Amino acid sequence: MSDDTATELKDLPPAALRALAEAEERRKAAEAQDPRPKELGGRDGPDPARYGDWEKKGIAVDF
Repeated sequence: MSDDTATELKDLPPAALRALAEAEERRKAAEAQDPRPKELGGRDGPDPARYGDWEKKGIAVDF
């Protein structure tokens, strides 16, 4: 950790430091988990619910 980062962290309120520590724990726990299984028969590419792409082969789909 550089001196600038240490100084910035020291200036944060205790609640912010706790939040950063909790986020780091969640990141480590997520990395330690097995990767999610591949979806069979699912769409290729990004999730349409997240990226608003609701068509496949020119046909609008609804769920």
